[in-house]
Amino acid sequence: MLLLNITITNPSPILLSFSKKPTLPFSFIKILPISLFSLHSSPKMSSWLNKLGFGFRTDQSPAMDSSAIPQGPDDDIPAPGQQFAQFGAGCFWGVELVYQRVAGVTKTEVGYSQGYVHNPRYEDVCSGTTNHSEVVRVQYDPKECSYDSLLDVFWSRHDPTTPNRQGNDVGTQYRSGIYFYTPEQEKAALESRDRQQKLLNRNIVTEILPAKKFYRAEEYHQQYLAKGGRFGSKQSAVKGCNDPIRCYG
Repeated sequence: MLLLNITITNPSPILLSFSKKPTLPFSFIKILPISLFSLHSSPKMSSWLNKLGFGFRTDQSPAMDSSAIPQGPDDDIPAPGQQFAQFGAGCFWGVELVYQRVAGVTKTEVGYSQGYVHNPRYEDVCSGTTNHSEVVRVQYDPKECSYDSLLDVFWSRHDPTTPNRQGNDVGTQYRSGIYFYTPEQEKAALESRDRQQKLLNRNIVTEILPAKKFYRAEEYHQQYLAKGGRFGSKQSAVKGCNDPIRCYG
């Protein structure tokens, strides 16, 4: 991480933290007429600075951190007798609801995984700079629900041939991915992909990788559509429900 001690308009030094080297000439920073902190107070300017790679955060959580933590395995433990599965298939709201409806699924959570930043926020993930994927972590009872059946839901829910895109949702966080916890899950996922490829006339781009640390998304994202979604219209999460899923509520 690059730390710079720069005095701009205030005689006291300002400590800036960059998640990567700035892409603009360094002289650009020297001639800024006002404090970067006052710029950051504007949401639009904050977004603009983040896109430039300045990595400001408005809270007191750790700044962008490329430590090994987010690249480690998901070491959370499912409930006794349960197993985890993890899927990325575009916006996690609709993906979560479809898994909520599956018999044998006992818990679902949406979150971020496969990235390089510890404790990412939604804004960080949407910036496209952290490599996180929007994922749904499914807890299921293998006596009532097979992993293969979860894979079938995965393939039926999205287009696995469009890189970093599902419909109008575009970005690396929307990529297709199966993230396995066991060698058995890996084998099943690969075999399932090969079967699915025979049914399609375009190449599948789904990544099949070990499940990495899972960062639970902000609470308002959890069971978003079942709570009412963007328009306050609740959608059924009843097991076996086949109602069409309105992705944004």
